[in-house]
Amino acid sequence: MPQPEPPLEPRIVCTLPTFNEAGNIVPLCRELIALGDHVEVLVVDDASPDGTARLVEELSAEEPRVHLLLRTSDPGRGRSGRDGFVQALERGAEVVVEMDADFSHQPKYVPAMVAALREGGHGLVLGSRGVSGGQDADRGLFRRALTVVANAYIRIVLGVRVRDCNSGFRVWDAETLRRIRVEETFSKGPAIVQELLFKTARAGISISEHPIQFVNRNEGESTLALRKLLAGYVTVLKLRWMALRGVL
Repeated sequence: MPQPEPPLEPRIVCTLPTFNEAGNIVPLCRELIALGDHVEVLVVDDASPDGTARLVEELSAEEPRVHLLLRTSDPGRGRSGRDGFVQALERGAEVVVEMDADFSHQPKYVPAMVAALREGGHGLVLGSRGVSGGQDADRGLFRRALTVVANAYIRIVLGVRVRDCNSGFRVWDAETLRRIRVEETFSKGPAIVQELLFKTARAGISISEHPIQFVNRNEGESTLALRKLLAGYVTVLKLRWMALRGVL
């Protein structure tokens, strides 16, 4: 009796918003495409002065599954994240992976997170430090405490049942991004993470958390200053206010 054909792997596009990630971007792209022939990488670069885009172009010439979206205006984590999602959908992605480009989000977790998405019937899977098995490694006591307080604040204000509301390591079903109209995302900065989480929860889409170890970046310096974090928490209040007014 012939054996059934194994299920086809979904077409995965990993979106990597970047600014000055020349020290990390090539090895990260190589690790991601090594996960399988069904995996592509889309680097969304905000005209990094350190030559990140040039390195991606050079890698793309030898590896056609690596793509570059070079943005030269309207910079910001939120804008680049939005544009990356839109282009990933245009490229026919069935699953979209969103992650930082500094190795704080480790590629080794991607297969298990995709499996959790597909097998669990979820619309979104978060790489989480807040569930059993998750860990915030290499961080001082103050940063870990800030993470705990920030997550509690976001859960209370937005009413979401997620332990790691700040996680930017996410695996999305393409239909989820369409349902929440990702092209209409308005957050300019890192608050895109909370905006899309809130919209997904409000749409009644199933969200799951998968444990990860969050580690400090390999190379370079973080651009996530305290000012940007505080602006993001103001945006959380704006999201709740918009929801109460019925304009979200």
